Amino acid sequence: MPISKRVIIILGLIIIFTSCSPEYIPNMVNSPLFTNQGEFQTTIATGNSNFDAHTAIAITDHIGIMVNGSYGNESNDSTNDYHKHAFIEGGAGYFDKIGENGRYEIYGGYGYGEVKGYFQNGFTEELSDARYNRFFIQPGIGISTGIFDGSFSPRFVLIQMNPTSTNFKSGQYGIYFEPVITSKIGYKYVKFIAQFGLSTPIGEQDLNFDHQLFIFNFGININIGRKYLVF
Repeated sequence: MPISKRVIIILGLIIIFTSCSPEYIPNMVNSPLFTNQGEFQTTIATGNSNFDAHTAIAITDHIGIMVNGSYGNESNDSTNDYHKHAFIEGGAGYFDKIGENGRYEIYGGYGYGEVKGYFQNGFTEELSDARYNRFFIQPGIGISTGIFDGSFSPRFVLIQMNPTSTNFKSGQYGIYFEPVITSKIGYKYVKFIAQFGLSTPIGEQDLNFDHQLFIFNFGININIGRKYLVF
C-alpha cells in the first residue's frame, strides 16, 4: 500500500476515534470586600463564561456568605457544534478591615455543574456530557471606597469530573490555580465591574477534560447596606 494512502487511513481513524472532551469553564470570582454587617451585594455579568450571577451578604461584621451561578449556551449557526454549561455554588468566609479602606477576605465552598458539548465533522459526531463537583478556597485583598473597589483574589479549586461517556474515566480530580483582578467603579450603590484572570492546572496532571484558560467578565454590581464614614 502506498505511504500516502496509509497516512490518509491513519488520519481518518484518528478523527473517527477521537472523542470530544468535556470542558471546564471557570465562573467569575465573587469578591465582595464587605465592610459591615447587613451589607448585601449582587452582580450580573457576561464574558467568556457567558452569563454569571452573584449574591453575597455579611451576616456579621466578619462573616459573609455567598451564592454564585454560571450558565452558557454557545452554538454555531453554520454547524451543529455547541457547548452548554450550568454551574451553581455556595460559600462562606471571613472578612476584616485593614485601616480605613483596606480589606482582606477568605472564602471557601462547594459547587456542582454540568457541561455538554457536541462536535461534528465529515467522518463522525461526538457528544460529551459530564457532571462535576468543585471545591474552592479563595483568599483576597484589596481596597474599598465609595467610588472604587479593587481586589486581587488567587482562587484554588479542586474539580472532580464525571463524564457519562464510556470513552472517559470518571471521577478524575484536577487542581487549578485561578488568580483574578477585580475592579468596581461607580458611586456607592451601583458600580461597573470588570474582572480579568487565568485558570491553569497545578503541576502535571493527566486529566480527561479540557479547560478554558482565561477568565474575563464585565457587568453591574449593586451594593446595599454599606456604611460609609461621615466627615
